[in-house]
Amino acid sequence: MTDFADLGLSPDLLKAITDAGYTTPTPIQEQAIPYVLQGRDVLGCAQTGTGKTAGFTLPMIDILASGRARARMPRTLILEPTRELAAQVSNAFETYGKQHKLTMALLIGGESFSDQERKLDRGVDVLIATPGRLMDLFDRGKILLSDVRILVIDEADRMLDMGFIPDIERIVSLLPKIRQTLFFSATMPPEIRRLADAFLTNPKEITVARPATTAITVTQSVSVVFAEEKRRLLRKFIETEDVKNAIIFCNRKKDVDILHKSLARHGFDALPIHGDLAQSLRTATLDKFRAGEVRILVASDVAARGLDVQGLSHVFNFDVPIHPEDYVHRIGRTGRAGNQGRAFTIATPEEGKALRAVERLINQPIPVLAVEGFEHPEFDADDAPRRRGGRSEGSGRGGASAGRGERPRRGATRHETAPAAVEAVVEQPVETVVEHEVAAERPAKRERSRDRDRKPAKHEPRPDRSGPAPIQMGGPTNANTATITPISNARGHHRRRDEEDDERVVGFGDHLPAFLARPVKISARGA
Repeated sequence: MTDFADLGLSPDLLKAITDAGYTTPTPIQEQAIPYVLQGRDVLGCAQTGTGKTAGFTLPMIDILASGRARARMPRTLILEPTRELAAQVSNAFETYGKQHKLTMALLIGGESFSDQERKLDRGVDVLIATPGRLMDLFDRGKILLSDVRILVIDEADRMLDMGFIPDIERIVSLLPKIRQTLFFSATMPPEIRRLADAFLTNPKEITVARPATTAITVTQSVSVVFAEEKRRLLRKFIETEDVKNAIIFCNRKKDVDILHKSLARHGFDALPIHGDLAQSLRTATLDKFRAGEVRILVASDVAARGLDVQGLSHVFNFDVPIHPEDYVHRIGRTGRAGNQGRAFTIATPEEGKALRAVERLINQPIPVLAVEGFEHPEFDADDAPRRRGGRSEGSGRGGASAGRGERPRRGATRHETAPAAVEAVVEQPVETVVEHEVAAERPAKRERSRDRDRKPAKHEPRPDRSGPAPIQMGGPTNANTATITPISNARGHHRRRDEEDDERVVGFGDHLPAFLARPVKISARGA
């Protein structure tokens, strides 16, 4: 059996590996380390949890032992999709490189720019960064990439999922043409293959397992329940299983918070982690989970890639992942380093299509686990859930006929057929009392409107348009009082032909306000 001493590593590095408790390299480490030490480009494809991180950190430490970094010009660049993965690689360099005097900088979001800039000014041998923060500092002129000799693109398929590929292509264009590139990914979709062909030169391709396969050390199962029973079933699993520590994965960040509060209400020690939390809080949460201060971690897929927690006993998929590849990464958090692990997936009847996509990806069926005390529905052929109460396929709230496109009227009973319901709706009167009143007043208004809009004939005198309409005085029997009677304005209102049947809008100038129409007393002196 091969050990690390047979891979060509230096004695100081072997001592650090022994102090860390490792004696035998994993297959990806055994095959990748010699080629990295030779300066070859490497395309590594291996399932998660196989030790890819040590496969490139160990030889890089020996390569960087000679030489010195200059200010703002790192010698190596490692790109990671998430902050947690970048921090984990940083910890690996600190563990394996304690016998070497290498400088390192971690560029991730959520941290102070000024602290990161001071590290870059002193010069770093190893730069570990997420693409977004790296480009922010580059655009500010705080970093130069012209001296990078080794480039590592880790978790390339995750980069693709998170939309980092344009940033990766821009970063690579800023690097020297002559360099060593190490490209690692757990899966190898066509887009990742295209990038590998563009970035690598005569690479050594290493595949230690079929892409998107699950570890044999993980026992998998799935339970199908209705959505309202998912939390109760999860609590049942936690209570009955020998859960030392566990990660519960949800598809959405808001579901992470909701599920965490639900578990806390039932007395479970759990903490949430997702991308919307501050970086300091995410780091503190992971530290507590690794230290055993908290037993359950409710997480989004931010914790599904590359997160290494020693001795993780269980993984629970509270939702079937939207992307089948995420299932491989989620359950890969357990069963690591030869340990046994268990992965439970809780699915609803509507998630049958997503579950079948996962089974096609891993090329094996996931055993179905029935739990006593829970109703376990089945998946229909068209992924429609089988409803409770024995309703026939395609039936909805309104009865069996509703599934054929006929919608029953509101208030109809379940047993009332759709045609009868439609006839009942047709027989109902359409016009209300208000509509009848409006219809009765409409002819008179229409006649007045036509008289107002009609153009005068040739023999009729045209109205005077030189000034406002005159005020007619008259009507009072008392000589000292007068009544103001408005005369309608004779100006025509031009209407479009399609407005003939519309009601005319009554404005302020069409009727005299009541306070102006009251009698006005005229004194004898004024007369």
